[in-house]
Amino acid sequence: MPHSDLDALAAALDDRARADALNGVVSIDVDGAPVFAQAYGLADRAHVVPNTVDTRFGMASASKAFTALAAMALVEDGALQLDTPVRSILGRDLPTIDDGVTIEHLLSHTSGIGDYLDEEADWEVDDYVLTVPVHELAQTEAFVRAVDGHAQKSAPGERFAYNNGGYIVLAIIAERVSGLGFHELVGERVLVPAGMERSGYLRLDELPGDAAIGYVYEEPDSLRSNVLHLPVRGNGDGGAFTTAPDLSRFWRALADGAVLPESSVAELWRPRHTDASEGLRYGLGFWLDLDGPGIVLEGYDAGVSIRSRFDPGTRTTVTIVANTSEGAWGVITAYSDALAG
Repeated sequence: MPHSDLDALAAALDDRARADALNGVVSIDVDGAPVFAQAYGLADRAHVVPNTVDTRFGMASASKAFTALAAMALVEDGALQLDTPVRSILGRDLPTIDDGVTIEHLLSHTSGIGDYLDEEADWEVDDYVLTVPVHELAQTEAFVRAVDGHAQKSAPGERFAYNNGGYIVLAIIAERVSGLGFHELVGERVLVPAGMERSGYLRLDELPGDAAIGYVYEEPDSLRSNVLHLPVRGNGDGGAFTTAPDLSRFWRALADGAVLPESSVAELWRPRHTDASEGLRYGLGFWLDLDGPGIVLEGYDAGVSIRSRFDPGTRTTVTIVANTSEGAWGVITAYSDALAG
């Protein structure tokens, strides 16, 4: 977009954010140079702490990209291949997973495995859906119990079906292959080389003062946080925290080959499937414009709503994030409408 168009976009998104009483941040930059960055609402309602453009927000499923990058780093090392059968690493664990499921099936949401947080099930964002006590879900191996016992739903490679459990399985595999804890692996292979100094997997029950509390409901007088709705510490399928500036660094680091060789990034960004319900395509760990150059991260969970889009040609990053379940979607819709033109 020409700079004048970006100014118009910023004005439109700012208007929608204010109309929606957004709790979050809207950020636009070109190759790291800020065009627009504005924070709205409160990071902590009870103590009236405002959000800032540097506030750390939950990412929900947007951090699946970190898992994909960590897995691809192990492919680069030769410790894994995209066609590695997951059974060769899981052994007797998770016996309901089909023997034909590969690393690429998990990355592309085509494994067909049963999902512990089934996106096709009828549940609301404020439901308590975890069957393992949330305080026990702090380390990767603890999730084995959560993802165990779910019957295979379709044959490997048969169809695209967004699958949270598949990314937990990827984290389990990454730990066992690398010998590092998943959070440590992501830190070493993704966050540090990307220069994301203020990103990581924070515990929901001990958030630092610069992190936004995730609120389940939009009403400004509701203090219901997401601490009982989500694992106490995020893992392979989501739950990292980041800032809008860190996300800009992330996109540019990927484009510049600072995290993985550009050929590996291109493989992650190569479209595999179209999801008509999302109006997007999917690669490996990343959403892609349905018809356009943009690479997209998206997350939706109790107390979290986020989309970050990067145009590799113009190196423009637009990030819209809220510390409420639904808060960002109106602004995201306004941005999608502007892109459609």
